[in-house]
Amino acid sequence: MLETPDLIAEALGYPVLLEELDLLQQKGRDIPGTWQYTIHRFRSRKPSRVEDTGLLVYHYQPGKEQMLELRFCLDGGTWCDDRSMHCDACKTTASDHCEHRGPSIDLLQFRFEPAHLTHFVKSLGRESQAAALLDFRHKESFFRQITITRKIRDTLVTILGNTYTDATENIFMNAQTQILMLYTLESMYQSEEEDSVPACKFLSNALDRDKIILSREILLRHIGDPITIRELSRKVAINECYLKKGFKVLYGMTIFDFYQDQRMEHAKFLLYEKGQSVSEVSVSLGYSSISHFSTAFKKHTGIKPCELLSR
Repeated sequence: MLETPDLIAEALGYPVLLEELDLLQQKGRDIPGTWQYTIHRFRSRKPSRVEDTGLLVYHYQPGKEQMLELRFCLDGGTWCDDRSMHCDACKTTASDHCEHRGPSIDLLQFRFEPAHLTHFVKSLGRESQAAALLDFRHKESFFRQITITRKIRDTLVTILGNTYTDATENIFMNAQTQILMLYTLESMYQSEEEDSVPACKFLSNALDRDKIILSREILLRHIGDPITIRELSRKVAINECYLKKGFKVLYGMTIFDFYQDQRMEHAKFLLYEKGQSVSEVSVSLGYSSISHFSTAFKKHTGIKPCELLSR
């Protein structure tokens, strides 16, 4: 097993014992054949300054399952310190009127299997350094520090602060985790990406850029009610060609690939976590028949929906 740095110690600048930290929150997701995550929010018993820290860990062992991890440790700002979790002012994130405000240390870990990274390889082009990483062409394990850009931190803060629950949270986390990977690759291979991705001059206009961002939000709201690109372009009031080009530049994949990926990842959640039948998932995701859904699911995941149900 690859020996990696203690991320909390790196963020604090000194070794810390677990008994010096109080666990405030813990959550995660562990669905076979998909990306997984864990979030731990701690409170340090002594005043500490946390330096935002990130780490990419590449796991490679011949004949065994490969894996890519993103690990982050952030200064969590404030946390409602009422251990009863019944504070009237707030429930999780401390409000300005909370009497139990306190600092937190947030540790986030995201794990990706190769099958979940293939669409990034296709979008980036197989000759790029990022594609070589995601396609597991390196034949030994390693780790690399991640520069925490504003976009990466904003995404992590959005993940930590979300108030969605159940199926809605799953849709949200699918999309945010995907964009987190994209921003991490952008941070690591910025100069390469600038050379390889054709620029869209219209994206320098904040209004047009916001329209592309809105289109992504609309796609997520229509996860069970498919929408055409023409309908989407009308909803955000932008030319279809600009919409497709702008989406590819901002999110590293086509609109179709993004939407299909989100639907299939949500299908895994409904099948494995919620225990819904194949027919129920097919209907909830807007497929015209079970066979169409099963074909799409197998193409995306490599297994039939019923196989995930039996795990």
